[in-house]
Parts: sequence; structure tokens; C-alpha cells
Amino acid sequence: MSLDQVVTGIIYLVATFIIFLLGKWVFNKFNSHYDLHFELLKNDNFALALAVTGYYLGLIFALGGVLDGPSKGWTEDLIDILFYGIFAIILLNIAGIINEKIILSKFSLEDEIIRDRNAGAGAISGGNYLAAGLVVAGAIQGEGDLMTAIVFWLIGQAVLILASRVYDLITPFDVHEHIEKDNIAVGVAFAGVLIAFGNIIRISIYGDFISWRANLTEFGTFVLFGLIMLPIVRFITDKLLLPGEKLTDELVNQEKPNVGAGVIEAFSYIAASLLLGWVV
Repeated sequence: MSLDQVVTGIIYLVATFIIFLLGKWVFNKFNSHYDLHFELLKNDNFALALAVTGYYLGLIFALGGVLDGPSKGWTEDLIDILFYGIFAIILLNIAGIINEKIILSKFSLEDEIIRDRNAGAGAISGGNYLAAGLVVAGAIQGEGDLMTAIVFWLIGQAVLILASRVYDLITPFDVHEHIEKDNIAVGVAFAGVLIAFGNIIRISIYGDFISWRANLTEFGTFVLFGLIMLPIVRFITDKLLLPGEKLTDELVNQEKPNVGAGVIEAFSYIAASLLLGWVV
């Protein structure tokens, strides 16, 4: 690596860090009805910490979509980082609001996280932001225009909502009901579903735009395969990763839900999405 490459890399990192700080500021403005600093540092709100960490990770992945790809020269690259970085921040925050209002429409997520300090709800919020960041990264990476990025981002949000509905259908319990009961195990497992599908969407729209037919066909194939695999992965988790006990019993049918079982279920979905990206 030459000195010029090192200097250019440092310039890109500084520019990205500035965009990250801008993203942090925008998040604070979107959530100005509560004191983020007080909740995290004075009130020790673990649920909010999970949500904020998910947002920061989602923002990093979204900015990764900006940085990924061949260089066009440092001047043009910095312009792209500024423009698409701001674009990614806007999409990420809007996606967080839309998905939380629709995916968790049966109760106030803010009340659960801020007033109730519900760590399960915080895990879902963080997973939602991370999933949204993965979708943004896939939408803005590669050779395409702003319109194609917006279209694939919109379709990606719809798929995240669909995946959440499918998960609710394949579980023999009401996900929303148990999240409201502060069930961290269910929240962590549900967050894993969102992250996994965010990654599947990223994989399906990653790369240069060829044509609407070609790109949408590839997108639809990945998403359909992911939806089919969702109940299969849950069955495998139940029978192979947690033998001897029923996954549902560990999550909801005992006095204290088994958070470890929720973590393993979340791992299963995320691992399956990673393997899908590597083998296809």
C-alpha cells in the first residue's frame, strides 16, 4: 500500500466519520421527545441502548454501501460519500419509523423502550435499524441511479414487513403479546428474523443495475427462498440446536423465558442468511 493510498484512506475515513456524526445528530432530532443522554447514562436504559446500538450498526452498514465499489478519484468519491451518506441517513431514519409503526403496530414501541425499559422491544428496534441499514447498503451500492435505489429500498421495506408477518404466523404464540410482557427471548429471536431478511435483501439487490426484469427476478428469487426457509430454519433450530426441549416452551411456556434459546434462534436465521449469500 502506497503513501497516497494511506492518505486517501484516512481522508475517506474522516469523511465517513463526519457523516456518521451527522447520522447520530439526525437520530437525536428524530427522537427529540426524550433525552437520549439521560436515558442511556443516567437512567441506565438497557432497552434503549440495544435500539441505539442497532441504529449505529445499521448506519455503519449503510455507509459501507456508499464506500463499496471502485474509486472514481478522491474528489468525486468525497462528493459521493457526502451525497449518498446523507441520502442513507434519511432512508435509515424513515425506515426505522415506518417499520416500527407497521411491524409493531399493536403498541407504542417508544413507551415500551423509554417508560417500561422493555429489552425485548429494544432488541427488535435495534434489529429493525440494522436490517434497514443492510437494505440501504444494498440499494445504494453499485452502478445505478437514485430512482433505482429508492425503488429497491421501498420494496425492501415491504419485504421486511412481510417477513415479520410470516414469522408471526409460523410461531404458535402471539409475538406482540409476549413482547408487551417484556419477554426478551421472543424479542431477540424476532430481531434475528429482521436482521436475516435485511441481509437477504442486501444480497439480492447488491451489485450493478442491469435491467428491471433481471434485477427484480433475482430479488424475488432470493426473497422467496428466504420466506420458504424461515419455518425450516426454525424447525432445525428446535430439533437439532436445542434437542430435548421444545423451542416454544423455552421462549414462552415457562416462568422465566430462556433468553439463550432466543439468541440461538436469532443466530440460526442470521447464519442461514450469511450462508445463502456465500453459496449462491
